[in-house]
Amino acid sequence: MWILWAVTLLWAASFSLIGEFLAGQVDGYIAVFIRMVLAFLLFIPLWRPRRINLVKQCQLAAIGALQIGVMYLFLYHAFLYLSVPEVLLFTIFTPLYITLLDELLYQRRRLPLRWWLATAIAVVGAAIIRFDDLSDSFWYGFLLIQAANLCFAAGQVFYKRLELGDERNQLHLFALFFFGATLVTGLAMLSFANFQLVPQQPLQWFILAWLGLVASGLGYWAWNIAAKRVNVAQLATMNNMLIPAGLLINYLFWQQAVVWPRLIIGAAVLAFAVWLASSPRPTPSN
Repeated sequence: MWILWAVTLLWAASFSLIGEFLAGQVDGYIAVFIRMVLAFLLFIPLWRPRRINLVKQCQLAAIGALQIGVMYLFLYHAFLYLSVPEVLLFTIFTPLYITLLDELLYQRRRLPLRWWLATAIAVVGAAIIRFDDLSDSFWYGFLLIQAANLCFAAGQVFYKRLELGDERNQLHLFALFFFGATLVTGLAMLSFANFQLVPQQPLQWFILAWLGLVASGLGYWAWNIAAKRVNVAQLATMNNMLIPAGLLINYLFWQQAVVWPRLIIGAAVLAFAVWLASSPRPTPSN
């Protein structure tokens, strides 16, 4: 679990950098493609494709394409129809999708009721923090965000259940994950990017290097590694811990306004959900 907490803090800080230095200045599709290329290059020296068969290599590349590439494609399209608060609000359903997909696709027995309860509580806690007024025509954007949530959730579940050997073996294979992500984000960039908004300032390139090598490269690797260590309810509930962590980072470093009662109550509810998800399962299988 400590890896999920560490990556949550890392991503919270990274989202803050995006909001302060890249949003509106660098096209999102270009930024994501650069991040995926850098992450791919980070793992290329470690790549040992002979460690698994060709079918699993293709599956791992497809997981990266889905979890990051297709997810970002839906996410950025949603910004055409939604405000930023609405986008953040509608991402809170990811824990439900993780739990649902895992049970439908992989579980021979039904998941424990307390895991479902923990997942639902995580959604409620995030809603307490993020709920705001909605625009009159938000449904199309809502559906796009749910498609993005499903892609991100499915990628996590598929990686958790894909047999890749021990963690050292996964390290030597993870370039394939970013290979798939790079292909999809590259196609998305060519199709939708505004090439007038390319990174130009040294600070922007430095932040993209950080996001690509650390937040994306090491971050996604560590998150997916941790996904195999925890149960599905822990993985699901931790997906929403990014919301209070991100708000807290924004306040500490950029003095952005925070509605403290909602943040404290929502974070407490989320923490309870994570605790409930960490209760031992009555059977040895995770």
